[in-house]
Amino acid sequence: MRTLVGTIGQSVLATDDGERWSRIGPNVGFHSDAIVRTLVNHPDQPDVIWAGTGRGILRSHDAGRTWSSLGAPLDQFQVWRIAFHPTDPNVIFVGTGTPGPARIFRSDDGGQTWAPLEVEIAAECAAVGVPRVTDIAIDPIDPRNMWASIEVDGMRHSTDGGQTWARLNGPITNPDGHAATVTSGPPKSVFLTVNNEIFFSRDEGATWRAVGVKEHFPYTHIRDVVFDAVDPCIAWAAIGDSTPGTTGVLMRTADAGETWQPVDLSVEPNSAMWVVRTQPDNPQRVLAASRYGYLYESDDRGLTFRKHRREFSEVSSIVWVP
Repeated sequence: MRTLVGTIGQSVLATDDGERWSRIGPNVGFHSDAIVRTLVNHPDQPDVIWAGTGRGILRSHDAGRTWSSLGAPLDQFQVWRIAFHPTDPNVIFVGTGTPGPARIFRSDDGGQTWAPLEVEIAAECAAVGVPRVTDIAIDPIDPRNMWASIEVDGMRHSTDGGQTWARLNGPITNPDGHAATVTSGPPKSVFLTVNNEIFFSRDEGATWRAVGVKEHFPYTHIRDVVFDAVDPCIAWAAIGDSTPGTTGVLMRTADAGETWQPVDLSVEPNSAMWVVRTQPDNPQRVLAASRYGYLYESDDRGLTFRKHRREFSEVSSIVWVP
């Protein structure tokens, strides 16, 4: 099994055995000391990996051993998020942002061509300056429904497959959008995450409930909510005391967000927990990482985690190839 860890400024590190890691660099087509914001497997071809970087998208067809750039127009942008359509992998959405403009692009031909979508995003925001698209979620049952989180310019919703987007107003007034996901359920749910709360809706966004992070979680900085790749009721919240923080924890739900419990991490994190990865090829395996490079692995569906000996720089994303 080959595992790849994306980092901020140290490119991608890869291992085939979990012990010996190599850094991917210019000799295999990756630019030196790259900023990598996201790594994604192709849904039908797990050895095909897409990397969103500070210079657009790089793609590998051999489990991350060699890479090539998709080129213009995305090579002028920092790519923060890549999302594949749930039923047509030729349809791909990309979110960009800091330090370049925040945009959402769509490709209908597997990444050969890209078109910008109609979404109004502020040029600058408090705290971050230029905002960024931190997540794009596509409804697995009705892909016309899409959700996007923007840091720090709020949440967006599309009802036409991403062609147009509207700002989400109402109960989610905090504009510091960190994550978005849709789980098929039952019950089907939309989860939108801001820096200090998790909101979920069971009625396609007509009404929203807050998890109550301040009352129920040990820390209040929420980075991401990631659902199990097979069970649509199991999810993990990556949290910390602040950003980047000095410690963190993973919270787990087995009932689609109604209740949450902390999971056992063998070593206390050195910063906020940042990344969680689960894949359908091995649901028992879950990988997680703190912002400052502690890598944890679970073989019991994310109930307990052991820390890897290898540590990294800032971690952004994880994938593996079975």
